[in-house]
Amino acid sequence: MHLPIQIVRKIYYLILAVIGVPVNLVAVLILSRGKCGLSTCTTCYLVAMATADLLVIITEVVLNRINDYYFPLNFLKITPVCSVRYVLLRAATDCSVWFTVAFTFDRCIAICYPKLKSKYCTKKAATAILLITGILLCLKNIPIYFRFKPRRIINNVPWRCSNKPSYFTDSRWIGFRKFEKILTPLIPFGLILFLNGVTVRNILLVSRIRKRLKCHSKRDSETESRRKSIILLFTISGSFILLWFIYVLFFFDVDDLLDDQSAYVFENIAYMLRNLSCCTNTVIYVITQSQFRKQLKVSMKYPLSFIIALINKQTN
Repeated sequence: MHLPIQIVRKIYYLILAVIGVPVNLVAVLILSRGKCGLSTCTTCYLVAMATADLLVIITEVVLNRINDYYFPLNFLKITPVCSVRYVLLRAATDCSVWFTVAFTFDRCIAICYPKLKSKYCTKKAATAILLITGILLCLKNIPIYFRFKPRRIINNVPWRCSNKPSYFTDSRWIGFRKFEKILTPLIPFGLILFLNGVTVRNILLVSRIRKRLKCHSKRDSETESRRKSIILLFTISGSFILLWFIYVLFFFDVDDLLDDQSAYVFENIAYMLRNLSCCTNTVIYVITQSQFRKQLKVSMKYPLSFIIALINKQTN
């Protein structure tokens, strides 16, 4: 009954891994060089987001999905290793989401509150926020390691991960599951919508003031920088909202309104779109940032130039 979606899922995640790993790796390498015409603060957030997305692709897509589909029995299925995989997967997903929230908040401050920009929108502040957020989210996911029991024991070796019965009955686990749902993705989804709403309101207000002063045609470097910042913010946060929307509906138990087959397809599409969101930011940078495109071209030319020089050296 579920055969078509299973085939699509296997092909989809294989393509996502092949594209997602190099795309995010390239984004990290290019952005970390700091030659894309972005502020050090913005660069710091974008590098962190690209790194978190890369970790999601590795832990969720490669080590979880592809490993399950194509390699049914290997050391990654040993219960302690499997438990660690789930901890890393959830931590990477949480970081990817909350780093996006942190970036959205940072750009909201920079665009709407210029007086706070000099204090908050700095590389030092961004590094501290990302570091603290990452540590807290990693600590939050440690209990997940103790959620599982072996599904079977073969030659005294525990294999695979299965939820302990207490995970569904113990009040502490029930509370933890609710906390997880609220923390990711419900609060981030709401925060990103709210922060973008505040930013849009400010943009409209500033636009009206400029029209009244009849200086809206004047475009200086600060105005151009502001425009690029707004485009980058809205494309990244807009992509996040669109690709996470079905997953958020899934957490509101919308699938309960569907029959079993439709609910199964709905759940898989929700996860597929959620994981796709970890590959879109680099495309956004290419489309919206001319300096990023320039650095990407330089990076693509370098290996080719190196190979040509090596061939010429061998020939001579």
